[in-house]
Amino acid sequence: MSAPFYDVAALRARFPALGAGHAHFDGPGGSQVPVEVARAVAETLTAPIANRGTVTAAARFAEQVVLDARQAVADLLAVDPSGVVFGRSMTALTVDLARTLARGWGPGDEVVVTRLDHDANIRPWVIAAERAGATVRWLEFDPGTTELDDVRTVLSERTRVVAVTGASNLVGTRPDLPAIAEHVHAVGALFVVDGVHLTAHAAIDVAALGADVFLCSPYKFLGPHCGVLAADPAFLDTLRPDKLLPSTDAVPERFELGTLPYELLAGTTAAVDVLASLGASEGPRRERLVVGMAAVEAHEDRLRVRIEEGLAALPGVVVRSRAAHRTPTLLVEVPGGNERAAAFLAGHGVFAPAASFYALEASRRLGLGDDGALRIGLAPYSDDDDVDRLLNSLGEACRTGSS
Repeated sequence: MSAPFYDVAALRARFPALGAGHAHFDGPGGSQVPVEVARAVAETLTAPIANRGTVTAAARFAEQVVLDARQAVADLLAVDPSGVVFGRSMTALTVDLARTLARGWGPGDEVVVTRLDHDANIRPWVIAAERAGATVRWLEFDPGTTELDDVRTVLSERTRVVAVTGASNLVGTRPDLPAIAEHVHAVGALFVVDGVHLTAHAAIDVAALGADVFLCSPYKFLGPHCGVLAADPAFLDTLRPDKLLPSTDAVPERFELGTLPYELLAGTTAAVDVLASLGASEGPRRERLVVGMAAVEAHEDRLRVRIEEGLAALPGVVVRSRAAHRTPTLLVEVPGGNERAAAFLAGHGVFAPAASFYALEASRRLGLGDDGALRIGLAPYSDDDDVDRLLNSLGEACRTGSS
């Protein structure tokens, strides 16, 4: 199945928010939403619906919404739908997972986290380890290249969990997950991957990546605000999370506290279908997703190169995103101040915020403190006109900032 022509103009027409005329480079914080997703949410909210069941039409509708969403995410991530867990957010799911796993930890056990990660894949593990009396070991990264150090330097026979980002939401670095997984599994540890940023930019095959647990957030890939955890159902069956007594003990429902937000799950299914529509018009959804995400990746990488070439021509701008393999996400320092530059761009209808974006450890490691820098993030709907507006406005911001 060959990659289709990437019709970004046709794609943009499906996003009502883009009609406001702004150039969005804030996708890493949450993408804009296509009309299909909004429609699915609205139609689910306004349809006859009830708690999941088999007796009434309303109950059967709710059940089908959940099953459809699990299958859509399974197609997106190449996983078993019975191992797809939905939650309020990736952060909440990670907190619950860490708390559950930590019941089996004690003094002498070790947990590995990285300086490159979003805090949602750091602090839950640090808190859980501290409460269990386990040791936290830190995997550093080179601030010059933004590449992770060798994971073998922090592994031992006492390692219980290694938590690594699939791609840095701050600088875009994509660690070599299969290679890391091989070393993690060699010491018998669990490999947990934060795929929130990666899933928006590349086709995902959780098994090929070597992840035992993979987490992501639909609102980063054109969907609504909720979180996803994917793992082997057999592994999930070994865990005993806190739950209410009357609630089912079945997997994956065991991990889903309370009634699921059916409208958000319907929106998630719609978002996956939109991504699949960027591939071929026929064939299984998984195959269309692989083709579609390859087209997204090629489109975004082309625009990233254009931006990098434009930034190189701006005096005083420092680009911190240097990894050999990375997403189209650029962290830059701008003369005159990053927050000032972000405000200047916003005044010109170009949205590229400045912060550390919860990647606090990474920002500090880069010498940027807690303030971070200006982040430029591409999305499937970004186009050349957006890039032109960004570079022209940023050039003007640099001139006024350095004068």
